[in-house]
Amino acid sequence: MRSNYFHELVLISSLAVTPVLALALPNTEQNIVQTPSKAPNKLAAKTSINAASYAANQLIPYSPKLLKGQLANGLTYYLQKNSKPEQKAELRLVIKAGSVLEDEDQQGLAHFTEHMAFNGSKHFKKNELVSFLESIGVKFGADLNAYTSFDETVYILPIPTDKPENLEKAFLVLSDWASGLSFDPAEVDKERGVVLEEARLGKGAGDRIRKQILPKVLHGSKYAERLPIGKEEVIKNFSYSALQRFYKDWYRPDLMAVVVVGDVDTDQVKRLIEKHFSGLKNPAKPRTRTQASIPLKNIGEAVIATDTEMNISSISISQARYLNKNDGKFGSYRQRKIQNFFNSMLAERLRELTQVPNPPFLGGSSGVSSIIGDYQEVNSSAAIGKAGVQVAIDALIEENKRVAQFGFSAAELERAKLNSLRNLEHSYKEREKTQSSSLAEEFIRNFLRGESIPGIEAEYVFHKEIVNGIQLDEINRFAKSVLTADAPKLIMYQGSTKPDHIIPDAAQLQAMVKSAEQKVVSARTEKILAKSLFEQAPTPGHIVKEDQNSLLGTTELTLSNGVKVVLKSTDFKSDQILLSATRAGGTALIDDADYLQSRYATTVVGSMGIKDLSPTDVSKILAGKIANVSTTFGENSEGISGSSNKEDLESMLQVLNLVLTQPRKDPILFQSFVSKQMDALKNQMANPAAVFQEQFIQATFPAHPRIPVLAKPEHIAQLDLDKMMQIYQARFSSAKGFTFFMVGSFDIEKVKPLLLTYLGSLPTHDIEIGIKDHGLRPNQGIIKKNIFVGKEPQSLVTLQLHGERPMSIEERLRFSAMVEVLQLRLTAKMREELGAVYSPRVTGSLKRIPYQGYSLVLALPSGPENVEKLLNSSFKLIEEMKAAPATEDELNKVKENWLKNRKESIKTNGFWLSAMSSALQNKDDPAEIFTFDERVKALSAKDIQTAAQSYLDTKNFIQVVMYPESAKEANKDASK
Repeated sequence: MRSNYFHELVLISSLAVTPVLALALPNTEQNIVQTPSKAPNKLAAKTSINAASYAANQLIPYSPKLLKGQLANGLTYYLQKNSKPEQKAELRLVIKAGSVLEDEDQQGLAHFTEHMAFNGSKHFKKNELVSFLESIGVKFGADLNAYTSFDETVYILPIPTDKPENLEKAFLVLSDWASGLSFDPAEVDKERGVVLEEARLGKGAGDRIRKQILPKVLHGSKYAERLPIGKEEVIKNFSYSALQRFYKDWYRPDLMAVVVVGDVDTDQVKRLIEKHFSGLKNPAKPRTRTQASIPLKNIGEAVIATDTEMNISSISISQARYLNKNDGKFGSYRQRKIQNFFNSMLAERLRELTQVPNPPFLGGSSGVSSIIGDYQEVNSSAAIGKAGVQVAIDALIEENKRVAQFGFSAAELERAKLNSLRNLEHSYKEREKTQSSSLAEEFIRNFLRGESIPGIEAEYVFHKEIVNGIQLDEINRFAKSVLTADAPKLIMYQGSTKPDHIIPDAAQLQAMVKSAEQKVVSARTEKILAKSLFEQAPTPGHIVKEDQNSLLGTTELTLSNGVKVVLKSTDFKSDQILLSATRAGGTALIDDADYLQSRYATTVVGSMGIKDLSPTDVSKILAGKIANVSTTFGENSEGISGSSNKEDLESMLQVLNLVLTQPRKDPILFQSFVSKQMDALKNQMANPAAVFQEQFIQATFPAHPRIPVLAKPEHIAQLDLDKMMQIYQARFSSAKGFTFFMVGSFDIEKVKPLLLTYLGSLPTHDIEIGIKDHGLRPNQGIIKKNIFVGKEPQSLVTLQLHGERPMSIEERLRFSAMVEVLQLRLTAKMREELGAVYSPRVTGSLKRIPYQGYSLVLALPSGPENVEKLLNSSFKLIEEMKAAPATEDELNKVKENWLKNRKESIKTNGFWLSAMSSALQNKDDPAEIFTFDERVKALSAKDIQTAAQSYLDTKNFIQVVMYPESAKEANKDASK
């Protein structure tokens, strides 16, 4: 259950704090279709479609697989049979009502109503709903969930359909959510605390910055006054009648949709919908469901928003705005593709600017982006590095001007088209394997935004024709129209109060933009690249041994260079191939003096490319192909990962071969990496979460040269390119000891020649392989540490219980089951009974190499006033776990969830790849995969108690509590 305003606002003029590890903004296509607005420079230029059958003004037909209808009361339904995963259905209740419809005394009650859907209804008393669903394997939070946004509320209910009564009861749940919530005053009052704790989680630098800039971004719009989380004073004091009024006004059939996708009989589901929803009545005098708007012109201002806890500064320039409704026609679809190509090509150019020794910014973006709903704007933004604000602005505006003046090249558009065509071709090939949850989301977008639902079979055909018909001059006209639109600019600087650059004032910020706009730009030159990665293929090896494992369904090849390859051909996906390789080794084999270099070796080398090609060059050569490869350097292992499809398998194997044999050394890209990372990390310790994480690590481990540490600028400054290349090549230039696993949709005989060419030719000279234990262990005994950091009244209580002991496969399962039962009890106590924690968490982990041990961490975010209560309750729960067996109801919930998840995951390529690789690393019998259900069913309630007595040792724990900085003096006084 969550309020979803941050998701909607994340693209509003860079409202989100840029993550340290996500410096380059992703190149993703947006799912919003455009129609012209009355803005001076219309975004959607009129273009023609060559094929008469796809005329611009023609509506895109619905998929014939979809049954869409409407009851007499106005409720819309979407039904489609889909067998992936088997014996499971995805149900959704969608309400076209969110926080923007709240009255003054209801701010936060759209979201609060969603919470109350899980706290008692006509057919389910308090806790009965969650208890029933968990009893059939549907986990609260992970499976069962809901969200509230500005304009909608969506309830998410996945249901196993192996028992007919499950589906019948699921419709009782949906109908209760739609019209049967109880709103018991006692439960309402208890839930106030839970919602206030959810609101507390959102506090911090990002929230304070948003409060400074939202009034400027959404000036005059009701959206600015109706954030879904609401106002704390309203949540604390609203009347019961205000909550019931929202439910009565807006939870009505003419604003509802029921979505059912899965392994079901659609005729039966239609009857269930009619049975449970036909009786719903609309109000005699319904309130008008108005659509909130935002101004189509920015305020022409510059805004400076800073905070002491911000770690990265950014600049954002918002220009023309548009209302781009999706009309579901071919013309809109085509215009969306033009916009997507524009965005992706401009994003690629800005990404290249970060690959210079002193990049102008840490990461940048520019293009047409969503604001809220159907509103879009032209926005350019960048995370600022040490080059400063003016340089970042210059780079953004200069590239925009270059595109507007000279356009994109034919080569750029060709690459963008190839990627778009390959992505949809991949979806088409996987059409029989599409997950029901994915289809459900598509139907929700149709109901809320009007997105077309042609079905992948039809879209594959018209997408290809439409994309191939788009001309370069159309893209360039579109680019010029949006980038030169005469519209007021909202310029925003947000960031730390102590950056390593001068913070401009509003007048200076506006002058910087004007200065950049005056600069003269020149046309971009396109680098000529080879058409393929290999001029001549390597000399292939040969197979010296071939073994079959009929139980696992695998074929194991031993190649002439000693490399082993385990192949498992599956039909879980129609066109997916996953690959991994592993062997013992890792950073543990590197001397302490070079430990820091080894931690960054694969990251740095991977950022420089292969052969004489930069990463950008490689992506251009592989445009339109799915061929991903990466290397990993763990503590006691090293590995390779890859993914592809049948057609591009050779390309993926080529990249893999070159990653190992011809890694590229590029001092310029290395300097770029160092510069960006140092800038990104410079102020990270201003973030209270980073301070807590560092203190938690220090409380957990004694002084040791290999203790985990947060990356800091001083670490990056010590990186040595030559040393990292030496470490990388010393380990990865030899494939000795590697076992490759390949799982997916391939013909074993057809892939053998490729494997012999690109894996059989790998060098396998002698290198050290093995496990080395450096003796790093968590501290023993009772350790307590209080941390005082942060402005907000936020606390975080953590308890870590750990130990070192050998554990059999049965003991590991008992440990995991105990963790699950403790999670159930933690949620019941901390959230449902005390109302003191929104999302209590217990995490269990098992270590197998280089020693066997376990760790269990309770994490309870709350207010400082709740700390002692949470600590006392936690220890009491632990003692109760040890004092008596789990209940059969608790154990059954854990078992059902595990069995349900295994039933689904065992039919995925990722599961088999991970299971076989882990079995090799840990020296387990991979056939244990098939005994999982039997072992789960054999678990007893007493096993949970025994595990608790073994692992919940309250004489050996680490307690770390974070308090706000303001509590430091009070804590001193209390300790006197």
